[in-house]
Amino acid sequence: MTHLFVVDNLALNYGRHEVMSSITFAVEPGDYIGVAGPNGSGKTSLIKAILGLLPPAAGNITYDPSIAGSRSVGYLPQKAIQSDTLFPAKVKEVVAMGLLAHKRGARFFNASDYEKVEAVLSKLGVAELADKKIGSLSGGQQQRVLLARAMVSSPRLLVLDEPTSALDPKIREEFYELLGQLNEQDGVTILLVSHDMASIGKYTKKLLYLDRQIVFYGSYDEFCVSGEMGAYFGPLSQHQFCWRHSHDVH
Repeated sequence: MTHLFVVDNLALNYGRHEVMSSITFAVEPGDYIGVAGPNGSGKTSLIKAILGLLPPAAGNITYDPSIAGSRSVGYLPQKAIQSDTLFPAKVKEVVAMGLLAHKRGARFFNASDYEKVEAVLSKLGVAELADKKIGSLSGGQQQRVLLARAMVSSPRLLVLDEPTSALDPKIREEFYELLGQLNEQDGVTILLVSHDMASIGKYTKKLLYLDRQIVFYGSYDEFCVSGEMGAYFGPLSQHQFCWRHSHDVH
């Protein structure tokens, strides 16, 4: 199988400070990977490197031609929610911004663009919000709209950095279920950063656990039988996480 991208012996620095090193892993088409780790472990830095926003200090990232550049990658960053109720942009305008990378020269939107906007809003269950101002929406509605902006260009890879941290538990569950549908039904490869091991264990297919290096990368079944991971996390923590995963998934 062709890799979507490969990270090879990557090291990242901020100035003279080394953030992480010796990072090697591959992502396959259709993967749904949860990226976890303690604060300061390098999760967001790795995402920035994958997106081309942070240059490697060493090593490299090799991309399949289908996602080379930014046009086949959707990104939902941390703290993307717009809380200003006076913010004037309408939902359909915010979502259409996700098409700008595909426009060469012209920066205005045409009827075809808004058909794509309407289609993705409908897919994500928020078509009725198209003419509302983004700042007037609830947190859960805003995250769906911003997910629509990331998805409107039909990317092969979707990258999300703590997308549910500001959502209440019920809305968070609905958001994760929506991501699962995009992965299973549309074949979107997803890289999801979260501090919530229980949630990513429930919804994602693989775990990439970082602590300035790769502590674990593989399936949850592999994680749950790993004596090395039991020693790292403690057998009780590993058992609790794996119990949640097995009961929620199976």
